[in-house]
Amino acid sequence: MAIFGLGKKNNPKPSETDNKTTKPIVEKKPEPEKKGFFKRLSSGLSKTRQQLTSGLTDSILGAKVINEDLIEEIETILLSSDIGVDVTESIIDDLTKRIGRRELHKGSLLLEQLQKLLVEILKPAEQPLIIDKTARPFTIMMIGINGSGKTTTIGKLTKQLKNENYSVMLAAGDTFRAAAIEQLQTWGERNDVAVVAQHSGADCAAVCFDALDSAKSKNMDVLIADTAGRLHTQSHLMEELKKVKRVMSKLDSAAPQEVLLVLDASIGQNALQQAKLFGEAIGVTGLCITKLDGTAKGGIVFAIVKELGLPIRFIGVGEGIDDLQPFSAQDFVDALFEKH
Repeated sequence: MAIFGLGKKNNPKPSETDNKTTKPIVEKKPEPEKKGFFKRLSSGLSKTRQQLTSGLTDSILGAKVINEDLIEEIETILLSSDIGVDVTESIIDDLTKRIGRRELHKGSLLLEQLQKLLVEILKPAEQPLIIDKTARPFTIMMIGINGSGKTTTIGKLTKQLKNENYSVMLAAGDTFRAAAIEQLQTWGERNDVAVVAQHSGADCAAVCFDALDSAKSKNMDVLIADTAGRLHTQSHLMEELKKVKRVMSKLDSAAPQEVLLVLDASIGQNALQQAKLFGEAIGVTGLCITKLDGTAKGGIVFAIVKELGLPIRFIGVGEGIDDLQPFSAQDFVDALFEKH
């Protein structure tokens, strides 16, 4: 076992935590900071907005009458935007009933109700990651296929945790790619945190076990364990992820406390399929949806929430360190309709 990038332990003072065992990893931001991120969110969702909400807004506000033809047009736009059949059906059913009761007799009311429905669909997923400080370490197992942005997400999350005064250790469990180990070590150096690693090709479970053992002995707040990027269709590799969970639980029965699946939004419906299969095989506790800034398929977020009901811990809307943020249903929909 090798430990790289040993940094200063950054535990909070006892007086800060005596009466508090849990703490959201991201504190409430001052208003200027929030507005700054909203602008980045709005910019990041521009392609999805062009594909999804621009057409909806133009059709609804441009309609002379609210009738079946307009509802069919709305349905077509929703279905063509990766939003999913179930989500589309629930929206269309609600709008149709309200139109029948004359509640939505003009376009502005119809658009307002549509936005409200979209927020309601996403609201259950608005569950930020909470670090239980009694766990020590609170272990986060990162999973996902190659190219999803997993290792980069680890680096960004580590930075945020450090900013919140958590001590963090990383485990370079993606041993199939030497580049992945080097990338994680770079993030460790950048964030001044320790990285536990072995040689390329080493057993991932052994690396994660050693890292957990080290994190426990050093009383670290958080351990983030990287794992090899895997195709969800490769059953033998999925079995290795199960092994990682099993081995860590032998050292700490509660570990890992969080299994965070990183999904690339740009692959659309395939992201939903990935989430289903990873969930069945490993047991996912939260999602991080990345690369929303590079795709018109951001509508897949609605399908994922509707079908899986999993918390979305974070979304990524850019390359910057601050472009990984906790998920807000209202902000997401507002950004799609450019309401701020």
